[in-house]
Amino acid sequence: MIFFGSLLRSPHPYSEYSSFRALLHVAIKRLCQRYKLALSLAVCLCLAAPVHASHPDVLLEAKIPKVSVATDNKAANNKLNDDSAAIDTPYNEDTLTIENVKNINGLAPTSLWQPELSEPSLYALLDAEFAADRDDKRRAVSIYKQQSFKEDATAVFERALSLSLRNERVEDSLQFAKTWQDQNPDHVPAWFYVAHLALRAHDYILAGETLNRILRYDPRADLSEILIGIYPNNDDDKRELLAALQPLDSEQNASLSVLKAGLLYQFNEPEVAIVHINRALERQPDYVPFITLKADILRKIVTAETVINYVSQARLRNPDSKSLYLYEIRYLLDLKQSEQAWKLLLEAHSRFSDDSEITLLAALVSLDIEEYASADELLNMLAKSPAYLDQAYYYLGISAERQQLFDQAKYYLNGVMQEDLVLEARRKVVAFELLDNDVDGAIATLEKLRKDFTVFAPDTFVMQADILWQQNESDEALRLLTRAARKYPDNEMLLFARAQLLDDKADYVVKRTLLNHLQALDPSNLSYQLSYAHLLLANERSSEQGLALATAIIQIRYDDPRYDNDLHLQALNVLAGNALAKENYQQVIDYLQTPYDVLPTLRSGTLLLRAYQGLGNNDKVEALLADLQQRFSFGQHNINDRIQLY
Repeated sequence: MIFFGSLLRSPHPYSEYSSFRALLHVAIKRLCQRYKLALSLAVCLCLAAPVHASHPDVLLEAKIPKVSVATDNKAANNKLNDDSAAIDTPYNEDTLTIENVKNINGLAPTSLWQPELSEPSLYALLDAEFAADRDDKRRAVSIYKQQSFKEDATAVFERALSLSLRNERVEDSLQFAKTWQDQNPDHVPAWFYVAHLALRAHDYILAGETLNRILRYDPRADLSEILIGIYPNNDDDKRELLAALQPLDSEQNASLSVLKAGLLYQFNEPEVAIVHINRALERQPDYVPFITLKADILRKIVTAETVINYVSQARLRNPDSKSLYLYEIRYLLDLKQSEQAWKLLLEAHSRFSDDSEITLLAALVSLDIEEYASADELLNMLAKSPAYLDQAYYYLGISAERQQLFDQAKYYLNGVMQEDLVLEARRKVVAFELLDNDVDGAIATLEKLRKDFTVFAPDTFVMQADILWQQNESDEALRLLTRAARKYPDNEMLLFARAQLLDDKADYVVKRTLLNHLQALDPSNLSYQLSYAHLLLANERSSEQGLALATAIIQIRYDDPRYDNDLHLQALNVLAGNALAKENYQQVIDYLQTPYDVLPTLRSGTLLLRAYQGLGNNDKVEALLADLQQRFSFGQHNINDRIQLY
């Protein structure tokens, strides 16, 4: 719960609560240890500063039934009178026993709410705290809500609201706070509670009315805590919130001005947004979040140079602001001005020498611009921090790799043990070992990774199978994946890798069963769909389902979240391979010529080559063959062998 402490009056005891003090004196000594905190809180709430509230909420009355005592029920009347006398009579050591206190917990809460009492009942609050301690949250909230409508119950109301927020919907908490505030119209903190809750509940009309009331009371009121955590996620709510805020006079209120500015910026109204953010900056000219929001707005209406000058001037006024350094650096990187960003990073590193985040970012930019000496120096400094050791080793490995110092790269990458980096680090080590034709070393690396990090066991099995496949040991690779799939029967990656190794014709039934199972597990997975399309077309060139699946993938637009460039090209290759099998050579060219020009791959090139051969276009054949030989370092014999695969 957000409490606006500066606006709450400090609680202080009143003389009429002397009986409560006497009760507290006895209770502290005699209550069981587990209830000490509950008792202290209940008594503090009873002694809190008064704000008069005389009428209970009708809605709360409906939720919390009161005991109606019939006039002919003499025993019940006597019970109420006895309880009332007990509360009004000072207690001494002999008056309250531990057993009596324990019995309080057995009373129905309604029997503690005395109509004769105008202030909150200590017994009722104790009962509520005991209920909360026993996780009976509904009872605790109900008692606190009812007691909050007594006189002098400000602190009780706040405790009730806190419990409500933890255990009820925000709409219920808002309803309670609004009803209490209506009964206590002069209690200013309640306005803040209602405004905050209304914003959280997306009741923007009520929020606007309440904020307007606060601003009329104090145009410069600090609204920052009201606005915490209330920013809407969808455009409709943002528009409603903006519409509610627009009529409010925010000229003297920085918090409200910046909220309006942020919303207007998101709705692409930077010219109006800049007016509001400037108002906020007039009140707090060096507040970094306001400065960076203005920079964001300026990026839509002025040149990049003007934005950089603005941020630089603000950074010079606030030389100890790490955030402003990072904002300017990241903006320079967005502008592809890596050299300038690097120089500013080195300046920031010099100023914030103990800041690992700055050091790491400076090292990464150094790597990006191929300043390897600077990168290695910064990363070795970073390696002295245990929290950053693995990241330092990982990027030292990357630096060594780019400098073609492969043994050094392997040393650093083998030292990475951080779980989110270790798989990629060992993947690179395996690649280096394969470059040296050290197949046994590559497999040993995978086996060690599998032993040290069982979570990555399926990944290592797939990588090991790929190595075996590259060594023309397809049968052994398939056996490895079959054994792994028995150990991890629900792992889709293993099942899919196994399916990929199965022959489209000889293992048609098994492969089709596996791919159907995978599609049932993940119907939206395009890789499964494409593999299934390839299987169908390999066995039946005119398969309508196969053509439909592959065609649907190439029709996914590049701005669609499902779009994947590699998958798109694979689908084109599947369709082109099918067209080639049907001797529809021009269709192969239509599918692949443009993709090959943009992003040439060996498979696309070989399919195109076969299509031009089929058309008898010798000039194209010779040109494309030369291009393939140059790009992929394949000789004539290798190219011809590769062509036969398609």
